[in-house]
Amino acid sequence: MAAAVWYHGDISQVVAEELLAKAGRDGSFLVRDSESVKGAYALCLLFQRHVYTYRILPDEEGLLSVQTIQGIQAKCFHTLPDLIGAHQQPNNGLATPLLHPVHRPRLEEDSDGEDARGWGHTVPCPGAPPSSRTHIPQQLHQRLQEQVHSSPASDFMGFMAEYLTHHVQDLEALCHGHPQLRHLSTALATACRALHSEIDFTLAGLETLARVFDPPVSPRSPAREQNHPSIHPPLQGFLSSDPDLELLLNKISAVNHLLSSLEKKVLKSLQEMVTRHNLALPSVAVAPPPAARPLAVQNFEVKVGKSQRAALTVDVGSGTVTITKRGSSSPEEVIPQDKILQLIKYQSVQSKVRLLCARENQKSLSKDFIFPSARKREAFCQLLQLMRIQHSNLDEPEIISVYVGTWNMGSTPPPRSLASWLTSRGLGHTQDETTACIPHDIYVIGTQENSLGDREWVEFLCASLKTLMAIDYRVVALQCLWSIKIVVLVKPEHQRRISHVHTSSVKTGIANTLGNKGAVGVSFLFNGTSFGFVNCHLASGSEKTHRRNQNYSDILHSLALGDKCLGGFDLTLRFTHLFWFGDLNYRVDMDVQDILTHVVKKEFQSLLAVDQLNLEREKNKVFLHFSEGDISFPPTYRYERGTRDTYVWQKSKPTGTRINVPSWCDRILWKSHPETHVVCNSYGCTDDIVTSDHSPVFATFEVGVTSQFVPKEAPGSSPEALACIEWESIEVILKTVSRSKCYIEFHSYCLEEVQRSGENTFQNWDIPGFLKLGWSSKHLPVLNPILPDLEYLGDQHLLLSIKGVESCESYGECCLALRSAIGTTAQQFETFLFHRGEETGSVRGRMRVRVPRGRCGTRERLYEWISFEEEDAEPAAEPPMCPKPPPQRLRSRPRSLPETAPDYTNPAYFIFAGGP
Repeated sequence: MAAAVWYHGDISQVVAEELLAKAGRDGSFLVRDSESVKGAYALCLLFQRHVYTYRILPDEEGLLSVQTIQGIQAKCFHTLPDLIGAHQQPNNGLATPLLHPVHRPRLEEDSDGEDARGWGHTVPCPGAPPSSRTHIPQQLHQRLQEQVHSSPASDFMGFMAEYLTHHVQDLEALCHGHPQLRHLSTALATACRALHSEIDFTLAGLETLARVFDPPVSPRSPAREQNHPSIHPPLQGFLSSDPDLELLLNKISAVNHLLSSLEKKVLKSLQEMVTRHNLALPSVAVAPPPAARPLAVQNFEVKVGKSQRAALTVDVGSGTVTITKRGSSSPEEVIPQDKILQLIKYQSVQSKVRLLCARENQKSLSKDFIFPSARKREAFCQLLQLMRIQHSNLDEPEIISVYVGTWNMGSTPPPRSLASWLTSRGLGHTQDETTACIPHDIYVIGTQENSLGDREWVEFLCASLKTLMAIDYRVVALQCLWSIKIVVLVKPEHQRRISHVHTSSVKTGIANTLGNKGAVGVSFLFNGTSFGFVNCHLASGSEKTHRRNQNYSDILHSLALGDKCLGGFDLTLRFTHLFWFGDLNYRVDMDVQDILTHVVKKEFQSLLAVDQLNLEREKNKVFLHFSEGDISFPPTYRYERGTRDTYVWQKSKPTGTRINVPSWCDRILWKSHPETHVVCNSYGCTDDIVTSDHSPVFATFEVGVTSQFVPKEAPGSSPEALACIEWESIEVILKTVSRSKCYIEFHSYCLEEVQRSGENTFQNWDIPGFLKLGWSSKHLPVLNPILPDLEYLGDQHLLLSIKGVESCESYGECCLALRSAIGTTAQQFETFLFHRGEETGSVRGRMRVRVPRGRCGTRERLYEWISFEEEDAEPAAEPPMCPKPPPQRLRSRPRSLPETAPDYTNPAYFIFAGGP
């Protein structure tokens, strides 16, 4: 028995419940892999419209048994099929016998013949011996992916992988005495069909170049014959069944001969020319390495008051801002950076800013300035932020700049210069020229279809940044999956601050075994802040939205990044900041001619309204609660190579002509813990890098970071006072048909160990498809952080996981910030639960964080120095000593949904409003 219909492998709890709900009969069951214990399984059983989940655990000898139920002795079995067979009988401790196995769904095949999981991909049943017919293709697939180190085209790999799947026909023919391998010959001829014209073109050009450097032929000498090497005799006999392949190999041999002889021929010709004309080759001077460039003094023309004009001069080096009225030869005022108390941006007037300055022996003074554009205002604010950072006395940074770039290189070498890409210049929300060349602290470069070698690509990036920024950036990590690459570079002074570096990759290509599609990721700690970066290349084709969604889900579940102790949590919750980017390949659902009309008129909003990624995010299918900058640049795919003026939307493939409508395939998104600081300062694409049919995309971020907290009082210097996290109540709503009792696990770096609540004290399943749970304060633990200081606790977060008592499997996870709960009165919180990229419910309650007296000291962070203000609001005369955190933001809801009831934020749970 090579596969069991009831074994579904690595599917989620949500998918299992959906399959059982479709089955609809009591006793319907399936088995999936356990998410909480490696090597264990979860048995999911439907009875009276509710799903019961039991864990199947292996013992030390590998024997399997259903987790012991009180009063029932555990029975052990050698294989999973034996266990399932035994529990198809009554009185085995289950809610009902296993009667109706739920079959794996038949997966749809896409237009290229690639199944959503491979060609007829089966899930082998654990404990069942695999058949010899399927064992050999699996071995060959493994060898194929191990041998491929370059960047093979996906179409060619499709032909080869399909042959490996069906090579048994050649194997059978060989057993019957027919050694021609007819099916291999056919597969090769089909895969290489497009190569003929390419080689003809290349061969003609090489022959022309070779004739240019041939020595002159005497009129009396006979014409030289062009003798190209013939095909190797053994190959000729082996492939005699296909004349097209013979011709192709002859052409390849000719190209090989020309390439090997051309360099010698050209070198000899040039040497003879130098000797004949007595030429001297100049010596090449080695340019000195660029010196670190100080930031130039920048001037801004501004409007002060109703009509008065002035110039603002920002000198980052000296730490001053100078105000000079128009027409005046001397400055009106010079403001040192330490006298600037606050910088306030107006939201209603995007070009307006207010400076709040301290004066000796008098109240603070505020000045309003209006810049020519919002971009100029942002440049001014960035320079003041940089000035503040450089002149602070902090040993560790509180704010860093992060650059993220993504580019599908189209399997062609890059141009000599990547300046526009690495300095965020081009189209969209771009950096002002005054700040474009300020070096970022971290550069993260993701590429797809990158044909360069790993070392060659990294050296090229480092050299490019050194030329632009005069800094030798250090390599933190490089992770590659065939032609998908991610490189992380940091400033030299930050190298010691980077720790716990992890890399991982996931294949989502053909049969989920080939790396022509998939993702690579890097994670690390920057002092006390965790970062995750994922670069992916998802399935192509306008009609493959569902396949792309599945790719995303597979990557989310399989990418092994971050703290291993948080492996049970959704990947998007493991990091303070997670950035996800790449060639996501989502398309625009509109007729190509209509798209081109909107692009010419720069009516991007009309196109973004039918952008597949936006539509899938609105449906909560992918990238739940991620953010993306405003798109104000044209679609980045599919351009004619060599220009950015023309989209080429027809592509010839062996299976026919494919329509590739202009689309924003290349995207950058991010997700951060609540009440953390992250600001997207630019999001756009270049307009001068034209070697690929994709334009490079960039985004830059201002990110708040934390460092190791050092308390003012040394441990043991005084009686230890403990901070505590107290709960008044917690209420959970789960999207499930289970009736399981649950408990809550609490994880945090501020706790010495994982804490656990008691079982829920309230349960309600009156609403079909939902389970409502409640905990009172008596059944929730009081948590004691390892440090009691307010400044430390304000940066901490709690991760909560809702788990079933019987199965110990997670129904959903969430993240809560401690900062807004600090105080003497309990604060209400509400957020969503996630599991494997899906929204699985909602949690709300009341909590407070008590801080002992004497530990309430705090200070303003550098990123809190800049604030936002509405036009009609008056700023405080003095900046607050302990700035309040911004309110916790929940998901922005589509306009089509009704306004939320006061009881619940999530519209899916309006049915519970007013319930017990």
